[in-house]
Amino acid sequence: MKNIQEEIWASDFGRNYTDRNVMTADELDELYRKRYGVTRTELNKEFIGGMDRNIRILEVGANMGNQLVALRKIGFKNLFGIELQFYPIKKSKTFGSDIPLLQASAFHLPFKDGAFDMIFTSTVLIHIAPEYLKVVMKEICRCTKHYVCGLEYYNKKFKEINYRGKDELLWKGDYSKEYLKFCPDLQIVKEKKYKYLDSDEIDTMFLLVKRT
Repeated sequence: MKNIQEEIWASDFGRNYTDRNVMTADELDELYRKRYGVTRTELNKEFIGGMDRNIRILEVGANMGNQLVALRKIGFKNLFGIELQFYPIKKSKTFGSDIPLLQASAFHLPFKDGAFDMIFTSTVLIHIAPEYLKVVMKEICRCTKHYVCGLEYYNKKFKEINYRGKDELLWKGDYSKEYLKFCPDLQIVKEKKYKYLDSDEIDTMFLLVKRT
């Protein structure tokens, strides 16, 4: 049974999100530059730029795959994504993307243990109710062999934010801390907070690794 967040995102509300967020890798970079003063490409290079370009990477909540295209831009080859809605997967093909996207839920990743070298999210965990985070994070930890990476809205304590007139759809939180709580074999490699240029809002990017 779907929870309320999955039901809303699988509806026209989710389709409208996709239509608002069609962009190239260069447009994505410009969005980040206006928000933080640095591009998404620069963030990717800082956090994972030293990794082998042949590692297997999965994005959970990929939508049309914009973030995966940004990783391809800096040389990563084995890229995959899952997305709750079929609509953005279908729409991604009309824009010429050949990155494999699979319709699936973050609550039940259809992969074997350790299927990927790194799994990441980009402002996806913020849309999962805090009481459900444990399930999603443990699934991500199960399916990654080494790394977990994320870029999410930050707050020391969970704070619900009304999102486009709807409640129970967006929370700020300390997501790296939640990973460490639910997946004790993880440790922080790098974490950095980014303040918005036009407000006091803060996002955090983090890279975690499984202890060997």
